Amino acid sequence: MKATKLLLALTVFISGAAIAADNHDTKPLHGGVVAQAKDVDYELVSGTDKLQLYVRDHGKPADVAGMAAKVTLLTGTEKQDVQLLPVDGKLEASGSFKVAAGTKAVAAVTKGGKSVASVRFTLK
Repeated sequence: MKATKLLLALTVFISGAAIAADNHDTKPLHGGVVAQAKDVDYELVSGTDKLQLYVRDHGKPADVAGMAAKVTLLTGTEKQDVQLLPVDGKLEASGSFKVAAGTKAVAAVTKGGKSVASVRFTLK
């Protein structure tokens, strides 16, 4: 009986440690909206003249060299596709964008021409 309780306590302890180790912060660091895909955090920062996508792997900035993202913005019945490329540690595009609260965004992220993730956002 004592061995069973000890085993149960050990199992709970190990499970809790594993959950805590994988619990990384998904709060926005740049004023955008954060979504996760394949244990990587993507933060989309939107403005009427600039879109930025920050990539964090377990809380640390990911190397975006060789990455790109095609972001599709859906605002009401309007659809806009935007290509983001690496700029100063993030993926970015400049132009004129229709973004408002409730706009849906889907980012198709690639690296070296191969699909990495598809990430969905709802802008606030």
